[in-house]
Amino acid sequence: MKRYGMFVNGEHVKSERNAWLPVIDPSLETVIAEVPDASAADVDRAVSAARAAFDTGGWPQTTAQDRGRLLFKLANKIRDEAGPLAELECRNTGKPIVEAEFDIQDAATCFEYYGGLATKIQGHVNPVPDNALSLTLREPVGVAGQIIPWNYPLVMAAWKLAPALAAGCACVLKPAEQTPLTVLELASWLPEIGFPPGVVNIITGLGEPAGSSLVAHPDVDKIAFTGSAAVGKLILKSAADTIKRVTLELGGKSPNIFFADADFEAAIDGALFGVFINQGEVCSAGSRILVQKSIYAKFVDAFAEKSKKILLGPPMDRATKMGPLVSKEQYDRVRGYQEIGKGEARLVAGGGRPKGFDKGYFVEPTIFADVDNNARIAREEIFGPVAAVIPFENEADAVRIANDSPYGLAAAVWSRDIFRALRVVKAVRAGIVWVNHMQPTYVEAPWGGYKQSGFGRELGPWGMEEYLEAKQVHINLSEQPIGWY
Repeated sequence: MKRYGMFVNGEHVKSERNAWLPVIDPSLETVIAEVPDASAADVDRAVSAARAAFDTGGWPQTTAQDRGRLLFKLANKIRDEAGPLAELECRNTGKPIVEAEFDIQDAATCFEYYGGLATKIQGHVNPVPDNALSLTLREPVGVAGQIIPWNYPLVMAAWKLAPALAAGCACVLKPAEQTPLTVLELASWLPEIGFPPGVVNIITGLGEPAGSSLVAHPDVDKIAFTGSAAVGKLILKSAADTIKRVTLELGGKSPNIFFADADFEAAIDGALFGVFINQGEVCSAGSRILVQKSIYAKFVDAFAEKSKKILLGPPMDRATKMGPLVSKEQYDRVRGYQEIGKGEARLVAGGGRPKGFDKGYFVEPTIFADVDNNARIAREEIFGPVAAVIPFENEADAVRIANDSPYGLAAAVWSRDIFRALRVVKAVRAGIVWVNHMQPTYVEAPWGGYKQSGFGRELGPWGMEEYLEAKQVHINLSEQPIGWY
């Protein structure tokens, strides 16, 4: 078992009180590592390091070219270490090794993308009526506090760190206490790559006190959070005390809409992938499956039958399609919703713990049919492999049901009628809408939601905008006095 230190001011350190948290392999329910349990004092130490790097350490004055080169080097290092990183991610999260390998490559691509974008930050010349030159400069926000979830640990760290560093911000990042290992490995390479001390700091610990102290800290200029809507609301309230800038990527209950004219086999595959990839632990999971009534019975039967072919197994087995859930807490939560669903709808697949698994937080891919959109399994984010299939009559009915949710992160529509598909795209209240696909995510395109799915955007140039301030500069080109007196 390995003990990791937090990464503060360029060094691995213990917590002030020398307290430790266990990190669990969810497939075996065994402790594989320990990480420091940070206190408010530890958070203050990390924020002070970031503040110094930003205010006096010269990081914002580093040229965009040099910041970009450092991000390129980090991307290359991730690719060089992709094998061990994927295995560590697999053991820490329970996700299948094949998926973990994709995640590591996605993280490298994200750092690489923002390495290139660092030199593309542009100001503006404003046309004004006076004999003057009016400019808009773009400058880094300052110290960014970043809190990430446990479902895509290294990818989420890249989504937060890469745009902030490209913009010239200094960072204090808190990974989820369940899955801190890959970002701590990444932090250990930063000094050799050339990142100055204090520019990136990684604190480990629980939401209270570590996360809450980071949000409340007066020397943090911005908070970026990905996680549940309930925690997002607490963060927003706390950040108001110091008027921090905040971006929130919160929960989802995404509708995956299937019209009768969709390619049937592609639709079934899209429904399966949309809700069962990564064990359903996906904020954009297509967990509300809306199916037109004329194909409803056939769809439900095929969907249920094909779900039974999903192979559950050890995450390191390359044949495994679904591993365990990330923790005992999440396992209990999903099992609870499986039981709730049995009282609300018709169970057509799964619904419990798979046979033959004595260890690990495994649950069956679960499908409920004939679900009312007001049922708990249709309205509440489960964050696990539980699908709610809902029938609809026509296009207007599909849009009505799709929008009848407190969330608005993502949606998908399946139809060969491009006119209908585009009408639905425009009508659905969601930040991401896919047509005849589910879950493709590209670093070049914006990611974020409507309603209680949060605000602000990650990825693409939009992601870096969240870490930049706009400064107006007025240069008087006339030497004449103002003459107001």
